[in-house]
Parts: sequence; C-alpha cells; structure tokens
Amino acid sequence: MSFNEKKINATLIIEVLGRPPEHLIATLEDISKRIGEEKGVKVIERTVNPPILMRQKAEPLATSSTKIQSKDQQEFYTSFAEINVEVEEILYLVILMFKYMPANVEIISPQNISLPNSGFNDILNELTRRLHGYEEIARILQTEKKILENKLRVVLEKETPKEDKEDNSEKKSKKKK
Repeated sequence: MSFNEKKINATLIIEVLGRPPEHLIATLEDISKRIGEEKGVKVIERTVNPPILMRQKAEPLATSSTKIQSKDQQEFYTSFAEINVEVEEILYLVILMFKYMPANVEIISPQNISLPNSGFNDILNELTRRLHGYEEIARILQTEKKILENKLRVVLEKETPKEDKEDNSEKKSKKKK
C-alpha cells in the first residue's frame, strides 16, 4: 500500500450560532484555516454558507406554542461550513473531532480502513487523555461552585437583619410547642 492510499478524505460540518452575521462567517473561515494548520491535515475545499436568522430556520417547524420568542432569541444567526480534508491517518481525524467538535463527520475514502493495534492504541489513548481533561475541568468547576455557594450563604446571613433572625427563631420555637 502506497502512502497516498493511506490518506483519508473526510468532510466535516462545523456549525456556529451567534451574532452579528459577519462574525459567524469570519469565525468559520478562521476555524477552517486553523484546521488546515493542524499536523497531518490538509484542507482540500471549504464552503461557508451564509448566516440565516434562527427564527427563519425554525419557522417551518414552529407550532403556535413555540412561536413566542424573546427579541434576543430572534436576533441569533446560524451558519455552517462544509470542510473537505485529507488526513495522513485516522488519529488526526479523531483529534479534529475532539478539537473542533463538528456536527457531522463523513469519511469519503478509502472505503476500508486498516488499522494496526498501535494506531488503535493511539486513538484510545487520545480519547482517554481528553476525557481525563474534561473530568478535571468538571471537578474544578464543582469545587468552585461549592466555594461560591458557601460564600454566598455567609454574605446573605450577614445581610439578614437581626429582627428577622429573631422572628424566625420565635416561629420555630412556637412550631415545636
């Protein structure tokens, strides 16, 4: 098998949501540029679709109960880019998936991909490394949330007037009787 046969062609669909619409186009172009700069990845072709208002996109599906939206929701735009890439090996495609979180990935060629154990090990190790990173972030956020909740309780207790505290304690003692 030659080196060219080993390469994998795939299409990534990257979606974005936000405003203003010009920002979405610039963001998708920047993402496709960064994808092309990744190790072992070559962008073959890219198509950035024009942004559309979210309400325009959702109107055909909307029922009378879902047609009510706030002004802010109506001003959001959505767009997507179709990026055709050529990667040197499947690991690079997996890394693209984790790094850019495409809405869809389609492998165009080759029809069959042969993967030695070492290649499969690389993919599993990358997956494990990413999952550990996400778990670490989740733990940090949980700890910070608990700290903030405790600080908020202390602040709220200090702001509660003494009369309210006494009234509450009297109410509790009356309920016990």
